[in-house]
Amino acid sequence: MLYIYIFICVCKLPKLINLENFYRAKMASTSSSSSSLLLTSPFISHNHGFFISPSSQIRLSLYKFKSFSLSIPRSRKISNIPANSLVNSNSVSPKPEEFQQKEPMVPPYNVLITGSTKGIGYALARQFLKEGDNVVICSRSAERVESSVQSLREEFGEQRVWGTKCDVREGEDVKNLVAFLQKNLKYIDIWINNAGSNAYSFKPLVEASDEDLIEVVTTNALGLMICCREAIKMMLNQPRGGHIFNIDGAGSDGRPTPRFAAYGATKRSVVHLTKSLQAELRMQDVKNVVVHNLSPGMVTTDLLMSGADTKQAKFFINVLAEPPEVVAEYLVPNIRSIPTNGSTRPTYIRFLTGLKAYSQIFSRLAFGARRNRYLLED
Repeated sequence: MLYIYIFICVCKLPKLINLENFYRAKMASTSSSSSSLLLTSPFISHNHGFFISPSSQIRLSLYKFKSFSLSIPRSRKISNIPANSLVNSNSVSPKPEEFQQKEPMVPPYNVLITGSTKGIGYALARQFLKEGDNVVICSRSAERVESSVQSLREEFGEQRVWGTKCDVREGEDVKNLVAFLQKNLKYIDIWINNAGSNAYSFKPLVEASDEDLIEVVTTNALGLMICCREAIKMMLNQPRGGHIFNIDGAGSDGRPTPRFAAYGATKRSVVHLTKSLQAELRMQDVKNVVVHNLSPGMVTTDLLMSGADTKQAKFFINVLAEPPEVVAEYLVPNIRSIPTNGSTRPTYIRFLTGLKAYSQIFSRLAFGARRNRYLLED
């Protein structure tokens, strides 16, 4: 019976190796969950844990029979298995050597920011320009793009700012955006997916209209997927490679978001999509394109302030929120440090950390700090 068991295990070994490669890619791509604060709760969510993959458990049992000279490769050997062994044989995958970065990524950087004619997107654009980079802004409104480009060019010059209309929900629009980028800047080093919507609606889901739900889901989920797809395809062919940053929001840590449930659900999907893309790129042995998460925390944008109609919402906005310019001054240097240092590891850059949030809440409760900072609470 023992020899039969060994024979079956050996026959299954190729499948176990592929399964192990999959789980190793998944585990390597997993980052800690977001700690962004929500209007509905002062508590921060931190998810920690680990698991042992099914194939690892089987491998442990196989090691018991080492005396029979059954050779099981260790994980560092498994990583050498060609990535295309995990891909459907009918699909065409680029060769690993095509993914290697051929040119160093040095400043000034070429930066694209979606949804960047106002709010945190516009503040990020200004901060990148202050750092000496070249910036492309876009929005679904051609009028806002034209106005924003004019304002930025008056401040930073004609040669460093571009803009174009793009509705991220439309695949053809995003493809046209890529063509615009390649025509005017040749390549993009940093692509920030900031475009998002709550349809300016804060109400229970049962009261939400079809139009509002479609607006939120197509912008925040479908639009993000389309942008990531086109950004990766473009950057794979760039000698410098590229970095993609997906901006999260309330709900990204899995905590509930009553009165804007659809928005929270889509922002939860941002984290999952980023992890999945990280795993896919690792499975294909891609080293010159990296996908990251970016968490601006609570920013005093029109979107946030439009929901400040309850005492609890006003409390948290006053205590935790910051103007877009303040958030951008922190985020941009941290974003730029990644290509500057030549890092190829996925990161999760957070402005509002758990420690910072608890500290500000304690200061408010203990000393009355930040009371009525933006909104009258009494």
